[in-house]
Amino acid sequence: MIDTQGVMRSYRRWAPVYDIVFGKLFAGPRAEAAEAARRVGGRVLEVGVGTGIALASYKSPLRVVGIDVSRDMLARARKRVTALGLDNIEELVEMDAQRLAFDDASFDVVMAQYVVNTVPDPDSALDEFARVLRPGGEIILVNRIGAESGPRRAVERGLQPIVERLGWRSEFPFARFEAWLARWPGLHLVERRPMPPFGHFALLRVAKLRVS
Repeated sequence: MIDTQGVMRSYRRWAPVYDIVFGKLFAGPRAEAAEAARRVGGRVLEVGVGTGIALASYKSPLRVVGIDVSRDMLARARKRVTALGLDNIEELVEMDAQRLAFDDASFDVVMAQYVVNTVPDPDSALDEFARVLRPGGEIILVNRIGAESGPRRAVERGLQPIVERLGWRSEFPFARFEAWLARWPGLHLVERRPMPPFGHFALLRVAKLRVS
């Protein structure tokens, strides 16, 4: 089972090479997610900000708060903010996605890219995203979507013990998101779009209804 200390150890190892390994590979989905945030506007919480690889994509007037459980990744993100002079970044904070230290309805956008399948309790993290989101805002996720059946599902299940050591889950079906959404009547899925590589990932946009 994935645990927070294990995730921190894993991303301590990933920190020096993360941009090299995942920079170009996930550049397209990062740009699509940032564009979705721009259309909403306002204040963005990026959960799992990592090395800050996506921060330059959030152009002003977006204001961004970034959090991550890994201080090694955050150290690199802070250096990136300084080097690029990103003055729309409000703060970068060490924080657990499952226990956000923000007031209810604090953000117009909650962004989590390649994060939900890496936390020990995905439902708790998603609940926190919904809590801190303002009515009329959006949760924007880029996440691995596991197969529901067939050979790929069998492969994902077989690989799970290996990839857990790397800090994530390979088996993460869309049914998990559907079950979570069913518990939040004020949320609704507005977009599910396959993302590269190979369509194994998806951009998900979840809107929070305004209170009438």
